[in-house]
Amino acid sequence: NMNFFRLTILSIVSIVTLYAGEYKVDLSHSYVGFKIKHLMISNVKGNFENFSGKFTYDEENKKLLTLDGKIDVNSINTSIAKRDKHLKSKDFFDVDKYPNITFVSSKIKNDSVYGKLTMHGITKEVKLDYEFNGIIKGPRGKTKAGLSLSGKLNRKDFGLKYNSLLEAGGVAISDSVKLDLEFEAVLLK
Repeated sequence: NMNFFRLTILSIVSIVTLYAGEYKVDLSHSYVGFKIKHLMISNVKGNFENFSGKFTYDEENKKLLTLDGKIDVNSINTSIAKRDKHLKSKDFFDVDKYPNITFVSSKIKNDSVYGKLTMHGITKEVKLDYEFNGIIKGPRGKTKAGLSLSGKLNRKDFGLKYNSLLEAGGVAISDSVKLDLEFEAVLLK
């Protein structure tokens, strides 16, 4: 009865792969943004226009299994060219030396993704909260999935220490950076 056993193993393997799909982030329908307090009273928002990523989602068990991505720091956009140039300089990201930001998940628990974020040559464990927005067949027959992520990090943990003091006391730029990511991704066949 070896054939029956082989068939059972095969069907178990195909069921597992049937439900755990690997998705590639669709750049044209996705967003990697951040927000940081300026002068302690307002928020400066920005985003990165060039990035890539993929994630594995187990549809059967409604669980995110893996997530990783890469951001081209040179694609930073805060709508002010002079500020973007300053952010790319040695004062902040030093893009000539550190052109990418990368993230690789290490553990996913409840609605949080834990992983190693490498930015400005420094790798730290960070936590991102996630919300899976469902799976749908797109207009051209492709299976797509939506994923939203948010988190907070301290830029000084990654050696981004530049700041200036205000006359009234306090600092011009907050240490805390809020992250906001929206992914629409296509199922890889």
